[in-house]
Amino acid sequence: MTNRRNFLKAAGIGVAASAIPMFSQAAVLPSTGGKSKFDFDFGVASYTLREFDTATALDMVKRCGVNRVTFKSMHLPLDSDKATIEETVALCNEKGVALYGGGVIYMRSKEDVDQAFEYAKMAQMDMIVGVPNHELLEYVEGKVKEYDIKLAIHNHGPGDKLYPSAESAYVRIKDMDKRMGLCIDIGHTKRIGRDPEQDVKDFFDRVFDIHIKDVTKAEHDGTTCTIGHGVIDFVSFLIAVIKLDYNGTLALEYEAEGKDPLPAMMESFGYVRGVLATL
Repeated sequence: MTNRRNFLKAAGIGVAASAIPMFSQAAVLPSTGGKSKFDFDFGVASYTLREFDTATALDMVKRCGVNRVTFKSMHLPLDSDKATIEETVALCNEKGVALYGGGVIYMRSKEDVDQAFEYAKMAQMDMIVGVPNHELLEYVEGKVKEYDIKLAIHNHGPGDKLYPSAESAYVRIKDMDKRMGLCIDIGHTKRIGRDPEQDVKDFFDRVFDIHIKDVTKAEHDGTTCTIGHGVIDFVSFLIAVIKLDYNGTLALEYEAEGKDPLPAMMESFGYVRGVLATL
């Protein structure tokens, strides 16, 4: 197995991977400690598939070779009754896709918080990817304890007055219940001029979920693009994630081409898998 992995490193990068953007600068990769497998999973944030009905969206997730999803409200409305939620969970089970979370869910009032946690409980979700107003954080912490459902605060980069960065959330929840954490969106992190790799390292004790995407530039007006075509160094980022023993989900959130995202989704997952095959 070791010889085969060495061969892949020597031959794979030099031949197959050389055709992939950014690999020309990664001919020599640092050691990842000899790990033979990775603890994290791939997933999809269903906002990526916002133009499609729930069943079609799940089929598209599976076509990417992925079996984990977080649902945005267009695929499971927040005000759904118990029967609708049970039907949707049954559909996920039938399709072989784990519905591990919901979001992004905005929480601007205690009623929003109550609704979000009841919704997550009925759907048997492990976490809520959320954006609670600052004054609601202690109330949310109480719900996290009551329901035993994690909260992962999502950063939205420049223009976000609540949580522009992972740090802006971390400083508010670092002394709270350990189930109060982060969903780091690396694209928005890059757009605000921060290093996604360093933020994941610095705040790793609260990283529950990671939204992966690439962006055209590290500025406010940077936009989503296919992974490997933008400015994020995914080789270095993935090496860092592996070294940290991250065991959550790398969830693709592709915000471009809403009516036809599947080609870019497949290429993005293919790029990431190609990088991992060399590590």
